[in-house]
Amino acid sequence: MLKSELIEILEIENPHLSLTEVERVVAIVFESITQTLEKGARVELRGFGTFSPRYRKARAGRNPRSGEVVAVPEKYVPFFRAGKEIREKIDNTLKD
Repeated sequence: MLKSELIEILEIENPHLSLTEVERVVAIVFESITQTLEKGARVELRGFGTFSPRYRKARAGRNPRSGEVVAVPEKYVPFFRAGKEIREKIDNTLKD
């Protein structure tokens, strides 16, 4: 699903909100999650999952085209862990 598709669905399900208002709400939610992760904290959305920053050590990687060894610096990356409810829903739906 694309961000634009999410906005479209929310607009249809909430006819009392204009497209601009729905876009603003989605932007605020995403920005809030991003700002919280920037602070090094986690975001938990019950029934959906948890976002948290994860530390990755510096390592040697390879350029896929040339095979040349490239230094990959240490960094923090966003990590998502799906909640139990969403994992079960996906598992049950895709099994059928």
